[in-house]
Amino acid sequence: MRVAVPIVLTLEEHITLERWARGRRTPARLVLRAQIVLGAAAGRRNDEIARELDTDRECVGRWRTRFAQQRLPGIARDAPRPGRMPAIAPAVLQRIVKLTTTTTPPQATHWSTRTLARVVGVSPATVHRVWRAHGLQPHRVRRFKVSRDRRFLEKLTDVVGLYLDPPEHAVVLCADEKSQIQALDRTQPGLPLKPGRCGTMTHDYKRNGTTTLFAALELLTGKLIGTCLPRHRHQEWLRFLRLIDRQTPPGLDLHLILDNYATHKHPIVQHWLARHPRFHLHFTPTSSSWLNLVERWFRELTTKRLRRGVFQSVPDLIAAIEDFIAHHNRHPRSFTWTAKVEDILAKVARAQAVLHKMASV
Repeated sequence: MRVAVPIVLTLEEHITLERWARGRRTPARLVLRAQIVLGAAAGRRNDEIARELDTDRECVGRWRTRFAQQRLPGIARDAPRPGRMPAIAPAVLQRIVKLTTTTTPPQATHWSTRTLARVVGVSPATVHRVWRAHGLQPHRVRRFKVSRDRRFLEKLTDVVGLYLDPPEHAVVLCADEKSQIQALDRTQPGLPLKPGRCGTMTHDYKRNGTTTLFAALELLTGKLIGTCLPRHRHQEWLRFLRLIDRQTPPGLDLHLILDNYATHKHPIVQHWLARHPRFHLHFTPTSSSWLNLVERWFRELTTKRLRRGVFQSVPDLIAAIEDFIAHHNRHPRSFTWTAKVEDILAKVARAQAVLHKMASV
């Protein structure tokens, strides 16, 4: 008759095992092992412990023996398993990395694990492990654009200065248009979200017209002034400027951060601004929409209200946008700008150096 290994615990071991057995954040496998050892130390047989913990005798005997041989470290770590991961020859590894980063497959823009595996003569899983180890993701691409504005530094310093040190007795507004917002209706009703299944929408849609949102985000409070108009010419821009004039305190200067769209600089607009000296326009550099914080609010609008929205007409779309603005203004939240001019210039310099290097290859 086989006799189970007797277990005698020290006080320190008993305290540690109790903590593991009761810990809410302890991994489940370690909880089970601690309970097995505590049961063995209490003098219970393996079959009794197995029934109590809803496991099998072999499992109980294995961890009882492991603890008797190695004590706490023996159950705190997993035992080494037989076999090993297949090694990748250094030459093969270097070839996978080089092909991934310097070449493209015939008639394709980037490698996949299968296409590269066929060329190198390894399995797709091997290619995947190498990519993961080296942080390579050929299927992904990040978009960028380095501004070529000759007055980049001047405009950057002006805009960032408004963010980091806004003037007193003034309101800073980040203004822009979100044009051609489509009122899209789906061709069939979607299915609602339910446990085990995400919501559904048809891939095709019906276009019911467009609108343009004119918006100005107040830097300090996060409140938004907005209106939807059918077009985005200088006439509509003037209407929006008059709306800003009416909805802001009359005794304060208004500093508007804008992009370089032609309607913002139209002669008629310039004439109107000359008669309203409290308006001060600050233009972002070209190809630098990321400098305008209202673009961040546009993303909120798109992801939370427009992208999955179903609109049977332009008035439905406008009503949804206006409701979203009203909800935002009931609980306004401002976006905090933290990047300094020096940090931005350093990042731009690195990008320009890489572009120059690629152009000279």
